[in-house]
Amino acid sequence: MKFSEAWLREWVNPAVSTTELADQLSMAGLEVDSVEPVAGEFEGVLVGEVLTREQHPNADKLSLCTVNVGSGDPLQIICGAPNVAAGLKVPVAVIGAVLPGNFKIKRAKLRGLESQGMICSASELGLAASSDGILPLPADAPVGDDFRTYLDLNDQAIDVDLTPDRGDCLGLAGIAREVGVINRTPVTPPAMEPVEAVNDERFPVSLEAPQGCPRYLCRVIKNIDPAAQTPLWMQERLRRSDLRPISPVVDVTNYVMLELGQPMHGFDLAELEGGIRVRMAEEGEKLVLLDGQEITLRSDTLVIADQAKPVAIAGIMGGEHSGVSDSSRDVLLESAFFAPTMIAGKARSYGLHTDSSHRFERGVDPQLQRRAIERATQLLLAITGGEPGPVVESADESLIEARPEILLRRARVARVLGLEIDDDTISDILTRLEMQLEPVAEGWKVTAPSCRFDISIEEDLIEEVGRIYGYTRIPTRRNSAATAMQSEPEVAFSLRRAKQLLVDRDYQEAITYSFISRGMHDLIDPAHGTVELANPISSDMSIMRTTLWAGLLQTAMYNQSRQQSRVRIFESGLRFIKQDDDIKQELMLAGLVSGALQPESWAAPERNVDFFDLKADLEALFALTSCADEFRFQAETHNALHPGQSARITRGDEQVGWIGKLHPQLEQKLDLSSGVYLFEIGLNRLMEGRLPAFKPLSKYPSIRRDIAIVVDQAVGFDQIRQTIRESVPEILREILIFDVYTGEKVDSGRKSLALGLILQESSHTLTDENVERVMAQIVAALVERYNAQLRD
Repeated sequence: MKFSEAWLREWVNPAVSTTELADQLSMAGLEVDSVEPVAGEFEGVLVGEVLTREQHPNADKLSLCTVNVGSGDPLQIICGAPNVAAGLKVPVAVIGAVLPGNFKIKRAKLRGLESQGMICSASELGLAASSDGILPLPADAPVGDDFRTYLDLNDQAIDVDLTPDRGDCLGLAGIAREVGVINRTPVTPPAMEPVEAVNDERFPVSLEAPQGCPRYLCRVIKNIDPAAQTPLWMQERLRRSDLRPISPVVDVTNYVMLELGQPMHGFDLAELEGGIRVRMAEEGEKLVLLDGQEITLRSDTLVIADQAKPVAIAGIMGGEHSGVSDSSRDVLLESAFFAPTMIAGKARSYGLHTDSSHRFERGVDPQLQRRAIERATQLLLAITGGEPGPVVESADESLIEARPEILLRRARVARVLGLEIDDDTISDILTRLEMQLEPVAEGWKVTAPSCRFDISIEEDLIEEVGRIYGYTRIPTRRNSAATAMQSEPEVAFSLRRAKQLLVDRDYQEAITYSFISRGMHDLIDPAHGTVELANPISSDMSIMRTTLWAGLLQTAMYNQSRQQSRVRIFESGLRFIKQDDDIKQELMLAGLVSGALQPESWAAPERNVDFFDLKADLEALFALTSCADEFRFQAETHNALHPGQSARITRGDEQVGWIGKLHPQLEQKLDLSSGVYLFEIGLNRLMEGRLPAFKPLSKYPSIRRDIAIVVDQAVGFDQIRQTIRESVPEILREILIFDVYTGEKVDSGRKSLALGLILQESSHTLTDENVERVMAQIVAALVERYNAQLRD
């Protein structure tokens, strides 16, 4: 919400500076983003009148003007603007004036003739970014007056960044109420008397969707002057609020929106047929909007229609066909209350965002519509004349939610705020906030005004008391409470340690959105049900992620598109899976690697990362549980992973996660370079660990025996290792694999594994007989289970 400080001070004028005023608003929860001058720095600019305008004898595009500036002889000024004309009041920079950018006006000759000043445009005075000609002033502008004083340009534009719950302050009236309450200063709004009808012209209204529009008011105004111009004071207030003046009807409705917070719309009465119908759109209906774009309406959209067609999207934007034009003589003013739930998200769904939708989404006072239409009528008649008819109102009061009665307990105020505030102060604050109070034994029964949608429970009232009383006046106290230290189980898996381990292994932690696009989900994880957002930020963030890979892959794409080929990232966070009517949330840890294994260096040859490098990182993570031997990698296929380089990770019979190389088709679709490897594990499967315990070291020597066995290609080393451990659990200390061979002298479909077995007893030295017996047990177990053969 951006507004002129001078305009605000017409409503409420506390004895504080601009800086203090901005600080007060920010401390009251209305954060001030900026305070900026409404015009550039200039001096020496006067209100002048063009007496004569002739063609410059030596230039086709220059005019030779005589200008009266209220003192001395008229000035001869050469002007290049196409709209300069005799009789026009204009801003004139006289000799010695200084314009924005420290541009000094001096005597000059243009094509042989002297120019004694400069007739200024809005952009040259810092009033606009660009302009097509000089700035015309009203005919009653006093010649000779200082232009800066005449337009009150020693003013500031204050921009307040409001939170979504403070829709009541999206009008100057709401801001003024806050300033008045903070400073205990009376608020004096301009007179807004009802305008009496001078004819009986009525336009019928039918509420066919009252749940979306419980109140609709309209008024016919006939015979307005289409040649009338919006007064400069109103244009300036609109400009200082970042709205462009267009025409009197549009400017008045915008002005009332800024003043009271009630969006309005004006229709050309001649373009409406039959009567107004507030209804839901029919699927596929077309409407050309005021900005010229044609949209196809959906059946969930509330529209304003006449008897033949839709003429506006309710609360968002009017249609081009029925909009007020320069030739309109009869207009229909609209002032309505639209339910926030009906408007929320609709503008974005059509690729729109308007001042009107911004307000209706947050909530407009449902009792404000009649006051707004009377104010707009008053202003419009003063500018364009016309003959107003009676206000036509259609409403379903049962659908307008009444503000709840809330019990505010004085003891609760003291407990929450941490200080005692006397009853008179609390009553005064709430009364000045326009709340209705009824004293009771415990405190007060309070009913908030209709504009305060954000007040519904006792804590909301306490917040109001606290922010108006002043957060800086609330003392800082240290809480004291009896606490009991709760120890963390020693065997618990620590995510913090896991993150540090990955960082130590040259990973960087990433934090990505939990929202992803439907397209990304369907590419990576179509098997899982999704949670769709009712009001997404954008179409690219329409569902909740079912895997952390989506965000990591987008991060990799971002890096690789910027020539960062070596990527090593991880992320922890929740994934969201829809199961029937429930939403399952799981804490996951995922990682992605691609590019070179090590940073480029002279000390080692460059090698790209592979599956086993990532597997080693995961095994280091599993080692943090002290149960690394319980985790298994089983070759299986996954929709997003390479069919030959993917594995399911299990712990016992329970799935832990996945590891593998990104599927080549996905690499192509995502425009990623080859060699992207991923892992994702569920952290709740890692929480149980094993407490390390000391075991005395054997003082007896260990013995190593190497064997080579031939088994089927499908048999993994993990299976071999498990079988060997089960056959000789007591004296087996370690199993190593130091060679895998396929080729000559090994049958097709088979492979040779070279194993190193380290044996050791804790009570005596192993003899050759003991070792041979153990080796025979091992070989027998392998032959029985895997049809293994010893290789010579």
